[in-house]
Amino acid sequence: MSMSQILIAEDEPSVREFLTRALKGAGFAVDAAADGSEALSALATASERGRRYDMLLTDILMPVMDGISLALTASQRVPEMKIMLMTGYSDQRERAHGLDAIIDDILLKPFTLEELTSRVTQTLAPAA
Repeated sequence: MSMSQILIAEDEPSVREFLTRALKGAGFAVDAAADGSEALSALATASERGRRYDMLLTDILMPVMDGISLALTASQRVPEMKIMLMTGYSDQRERAHGLDAIIDDILLKPFTLEELTSRVTQTLAPAA
């Protein structure tokens, strides 16, 4: 069983670093992008190399391309990939509700290391 590949899109460097360290520590393979367009390039590069990400973990509020636009585009390109959104704003959470078909989970900031790793693990667990 190979380790799950996770792509993080988060514009805040300290949060991006925390997420990367936490998920690597939990045994996942992690790549991180600073915004949505960078994340889409990473997805494109992966598919050219015959690799794929199992999950996209993206903040909703980001410059260049926000997490919702990213999620919509990414789900069209890699339909089987799980998508988890992160936000510190409840009104952003409302925006994401129309996306239930493509969003697997929404993580509200601030979250703990344990919450992050358990929610990611649950989301990636194969459906029984």
